[in-house]
Amino acid sequence: MSRTIISTQAAPAAPPSYSQAVKAAGLVFVSGTAPIDPSTGGLIKGPVQAQVAQCLRNISAILTAAGSSLEKAVSATLFVADEEDFAGASRLIRSSQTKGYLASLRPSGSGQKAGDCSTCCARATHWSSGG
Repeated sequence: MSRTIISTQAAPAAPPSYSQAVKAAGLVFVSGTAPIDPSTGGLIKGPVQAQVAQCLRNISAILTAAGSSLEKAVSATLFVADEEDFAGASRLIRSSQTKGYLASLRPSGSGQKAGDCSTCCARATHWSSGG
């Protein structure tokens, strides 16, 4: 199975041992992203909704670079540090989807910060026999 590494400057750079995403077998696997504005490199501060919105913009940019989109996402996990932020984060994620809901909201753990999106998987726009 062939794999293609996905990289775009429209989203924050991945840590050195990761890639922003990998495309394989007709799917795009997006690595985690933090609420970082790629134009400034600064972490978004403020309410969790602002942080989640930035993560969604980052993921959307990565998926676009891979030839996909949030509308084709089949799975995502979002870590929320404060249980009181669940409702706001959930509303924002639901509003970003045109069909169905995909995100799983989890309490923060393993060093994750509020608003971090740990993973996302989406269908690639064009399927190919080589993956």
